[in-house]
Amino acid sequence: MALFRTINLADQPPLIEGAGVFLRAPQAGDYAEWVALREASRAFLTPWEPTWPADDLTRSAFRRRLRRYAEDQRNDQAYAYFLFRSGDQVLVGGLTLANLRRGVAQAGSLGYWVGAPYARRGYMTAAVSALIPYAFTTLRLHRMEAACIPTNAASISLLEKTGFQREGYAREYLCINGQWQDHLLFARLRDSPRRR
Repeated sequence: MALFRTINLADQPPLIEGAGVFLRAPQAGDYAEWVALREASRAFLTPWEPTWPADDLTRSAFRRRLRRYAEDQRNDQAYAYFLFRSGDQVLVGGLTLANLRRGVAQAGSLGYWVGAPYARRGYMTAAVSALIPYAFTTLRLHRMEAACIPTNAASISLLEKTGFQREGYAREYLCINGQWQDHLLFARLRDSPRRR
């Protein structure tokens, strides 16, 4: 059973601290800051994300999102985090370790977003670097996977800086911004050396 349950799923995921950032589970009180950042970053995020539902930024949609996050965590299927800057506790983005596969795989998929005002400032690199030890120790994963659109140079750089290695190319892998998009596939193993 140790391969299937790795942490007490009744507990909130712990706060994860990194270099100048911290990650914590999303909370109802985050709504105003989250909606402001997402709305201000819509044009920046649209090319890299699935099409937003018409009600995506409503309070009721945010509550549904929180319920889904909680259920996914209870079922050990996904762990969602909001990313905050340590100095002033400003929300700068989010990460999700999703599609957890237990048993012989012990793998999960990493997804992330950063608000336009905070892009290319190192916050997401610090966040992914902080999440890696948690994923491999507390969650006992063997493998973290990530995918990005080939034209997303910033995402490719982030993954390479945090020790992910390119493993392949998937044609029409995910529906992003309303179109099936090709993706580069990356992975990091538990024992992969960290690049500097």
